[in-house]
Amino acid sequence: MIKAILFDLDNCLSPADEVGRELLEPVFAAIRRENRGRLSDEALEQAFSDCWRHALDFVARAHGFSAEMLAAGWEACAHLEVRAPMRGYPDLGALAELPVLRFLVTSGFRRLQESKIRALGIERLFAGIQVDAIDEPDRKGKQGIFEEILRAHRLDPGEALVVGDNPASEIEAGNRLGIRTVQILRAGVPRGDSATYTIHGLDELKALVTRDNAGRAL
Repeated sequence: MIKAILFDLDNCLSPADEVGRELLEPVFAAIRRENRGRLSDEALEQAFSDCWRHALDFVARAHGFSAEMLAAGWEACAHLEVRAPMRGYPDLGALAELPVLRFLVTSGFRRLQESKIRALGIERLFAGIQVDAIDEPDRKGKQGIFEEILRAHRLDPGEALVVGDNPASEIEAGNRLGIRTVQILRAGVPRGDSATYTIHGLDELKALVTRDNAGRAL
């Protein structure tokens, strides 16, 4: 029986670029200034595209940023904050209809991620919200946070689901802990092959939970 669902935020409950792609322009400009010919313009644009789906440290490793490029982008990211209201995906209202404990675990810079949560006004929908803050020491990572949630609420891995878009982040963390994982294929999200289930929206998630808790095969 599913008793709890652990949700990602970006590209799961809200598009990462909902407030406009100009949000990350100060970060991209800072990285360009320190590039100094290390990456081609095409390679840089690919890296910047990945910033909408992955944390900056992951992108820097994957694309071979210099230490100076990463440091410049890091400094710019640390000052980002969303100030305009956000709406999230149109099916966000389905969260309240899920008859389980709901948790939000999002990775990124704390100031930015907390500002997105405030802009969405979704705090009341969750039993707990945690930011896997990449800009703070002693980072637990999503796997560590998931473990803490299971332990604090006396949940077995089989009683939880992890829902997100990223196979290399929350999906991988859930799989390692033996939690069933659900990749949500929002527009532009490439389908992975490591999640237990795939869905296209929260209404499908509600149906999945209903079937599981009624004891029917999924």
